[in-house]
Amino acid sequence: MPTSPAPRDLDDLPYAEYLEPFGGEPERDLTHDTLRFDGDDFRDVDCGGAGFTECAFTSVSFTGGRCRRVRFNDVWFHTVRWVGTDLVETSWMDAEVVSGMLAGVEVHGSALRRVTFFNCKFDSVNVRAATLRDVHFVDCLLRDVDLAEARLDGVTFPGSTLDGVRFDGARMKGVDLRGAVALGVASGHGSLRGAIVDGAQLLDLAPALARELGIEVRDGR
Repeated sequence: MPTSPAPRDLDDLPYAEYLEPFGGEPERDLTHDTLRFDGDDFRDVDCGGAGFTECAFTSVSFTGGRCRRVRFNDVWFHTVRWVGTDLVETSWMDAEVVSGMLAGVEVHGSALRRVTFFNCKFDSVNVRAATLRDVHFVDCLLRDVDLAEARLDGVTFPGSTLDGVRFDGARMKGVDLRGAVALGVASGHGSLRGAIVDGAQLLDLAPALARELGIEVRDGR
């Protein structure tokens, strides 16, 4: 089982000394470089197509808003909240999210590569048809998360709780579920092909897998 990574502090970031405080609101189709967003409360912001490179977000909240096709490249988030935000077709690369919350957020069709979530809460998040490569959910809660039709490659869940997660039509490669504290799969058990589970998890999944495969289990003759 892979070792869980550890979150970094702001001062650990290689670009920390170059960060400049940001004022105002993020703008559409504009690249935001080496900026620090601290304590901002963005409501219904429209920053579609914007880019964020080597930026840090601390204690920031997004309520509503359209952030479609936003690019997060080498970005660090700490205690950031997204509620009802449109993050459709966004791109995340080399990002780190610590103690964040996403509730009622649309992330479908997005691409996440080398992204780690630490102690984050996902509640009713739509991640359908997204691509997740080398993504790690460490000590997270995923409740009513929809990963239908998503592609997962090298994804891990150490210390995380899955509650009502849907995998219908998902495609998996090297997905390691062994470290998950709870494996509550609501649907799409047949799409777990390519996932790694331990013996106890397999026993928990067995009834649902049998139903998915049309196997009838009877005791006795």
